[in-house]
Amino acid sequence: MITSVLVANRGEIACRVVRTCRELGIRTVAVHSDADANALHARVADTAVRLPGSAPADTYLRGDLIVKAALAAGADAVHPGYGFLSENAGFARAVRDAGLVWIGPSPEAIEAMASKTRAKELLGIEPLREVTEADLPVLVKAAAGGGGRGMRVVRHLADLDAELAAARAEAASAFGDGEVFVEPYVEGGRHVEVQVLADTHGTVWALGTRDCSLQRRHQKVIEEAPAPGLPAALDAEVHALAVRAARAVGYAGAGTVEFLVAGDRAHFLEMNTRLQVEHPVTEAVFGVDLVAEQIRVAEGHALAHDPPHARGHAVEARLYAEDPARNWAPQTGRLHRLAVPDAVRLDTGYADGDDIGVHYDPMLAKVVAHAPTRAEAIRRLAAALDRAVIHGPVTNRDLLVRSLRHPEFTAARMDTGFYDRHLPGLTEPAPDPHAPLAAALADAHGRSRFGGWRNVPSQPQTKRYLMAGEEHEARYRHGRQGLEADGVRVVHADAHLVILDVDGVERRFEVSRYGDRVYVNTTALTALPRFPDPTAQHAPGSLLAPMPGTVVRIADGLTAGTPVKAGEPLLWLEAMKMQHKITAPATGTLTSLPVSAGQQVEPGMLLAVVQEA
Repeated sequence: MITSVLVANRGEIACRVVRTCRELGIRTVAVHSDADANALHARVADTAVRLPGSAPADTYLRGDLIVKAALAAGADAVHPGYGFLSENAGFARAVRDAGLVWIGPSPEAIEAMASKTRAKELLGIEPLREVTEADLPVLVKAAAGGGGRGMRVVRHLADLDAELAAARAEAASAFGDGEVFVEPYVEGGRHVEVQVLADTHGTVWALGTRDCSLQRRHQKVIEEAPAPGLPAALDAEVHALAVRAARAVGYAGAGTVEFLVAGDRAHFLEMNTRLQVEHPVTEAVFGVDLVAEQIRVAEGHALAHDPPHARGHAVEARLYAEDPARNWAPQTGRLHRLAVPDAVRLDTGYADGDDIGVHYDPMLAKVVAHAPTRAEAIRRLAAALDRAVIHGPVTNRDLLVRSLRHPEFTAARMDTGFYDRHLPGLTEPAPDPHAPLAAALADAHGRSRFGGWRNVPSQPQTKRYLMAGEEHEARYRHGRQGLEADGVRVVHADAHLVILDVDGVERRFEVSRYGDRVYVNTTALTALPRFPDPTAQHAPGSLLAPMPGTVVRIADGLTAGTPVKAGEPLLWLEAMKMQHKITAPATGTLTSLPVSAGQQVEPGMLLAVVQEA
């Protein structure tokens, strides 16, 4: 009987495993890097062990340190969560060799399926050995790991070598394994997967399908269960192949078999020998706790002969600290507040006041809705996200709401190219035009009508805000009956709530302020100073860091004075486990390169200057 579990992970999955362990009466141990010293997962566990350093390679990818931590804390089992070492056979073996229970499949099963190339060979599927023009487009893919890291679509043969090198570097950084392979890239396909759960007594459950087609950079954004609209024969085929894959390696525990579905054909992608990020939608539909089942299987218990029956539909959205309108640039900073309506499930690794750093994945939370039908689940999730209170760095919340309400998604006609087609429209700014006035009225609440020599009651007061990248001016007056504004009637105004009568309709605006950052309902504004200070101007052609990160590579032979072409890669930034390519904005000459490989940069820091020809 397991009495104490060390969770070899961080963030929301660590918190989620801790929650189930607590319900089962199991003591928990967290591990944390220095960057995560005050992270939520370290706070909610019964005890925590420090892993010195901040980079994943020095902390969460150090299996030797994690095993040592488990023994020191008196744990008798290890749950790997997902990512990091969850599909590392060597780590699983080290856990068992230390006399600890490994909550997952055997090292042998992990070895058979952890490499996508070996998994394909096991099922009789050969990767693409030599690439020609006729094979394009192709997908370069990391043999280990997942989450879209180490993946590149190649449409031009001349780009293949560079993309192979970039994929190897990203895979080595994220998974400690730089092996990559090439396979045909299927355009317009759907990403469909089957959840399996197996015990050590020969029983394998196939717990339905999931559709995970809405992806950015090959990383899932919105997932649902069951996958809508699959023909009965295809549904049966993917279920059967998933069970076959699990049985082929003597699988035990939770795992996922993934496919790319195009037309009436299913192309095998891989088997993930771990819990998936999107497992909550399966839990909602089948009424199971997959983490609890993992623990029971690890304890040697047998599953029932038949799986539970499915009911209803569930949809999950991943809330990221990122700006989709700026090439999905990850965002950092203080998360002041995160709250969603009680009608949905929230899995998060953050609490109000926590800081979002640069070292790890930018996912803040998963929001899950379950309902009797797909349409009801989508509506419930979209409404919950629309009403969610998110005060802090820029997130993809608006993109999620618009995606869920997009006719292509509601009609279940989506595929993995959804964001390639629709991103500009989904990220078009749509700020509330009355938000600046509401912010100004809340700020003015309680001020004396005659508080300064400039504050003449008969003259309008002005306040400027930056909203959706544009400057807006709000004008109001201190009248005899209180605050007044042109074009609207001020029904109520205090520091946190403003009610305006707009064309006969009363609208409520909840206002929160953190320094110069103001949130009016779901609209974010930045209060601008009345007399702005002069700021340093950058030379034309300056490239500024779009995010905090590390310069991991500079293009070969690139120095000041080098001629460059528009779109040519200059350097690569790594932030939140992803590499971001910085390219020349125009054809001309590189006149300045003030950064070097290995250097840490902050947002807005000068990376390079290209003087246009």
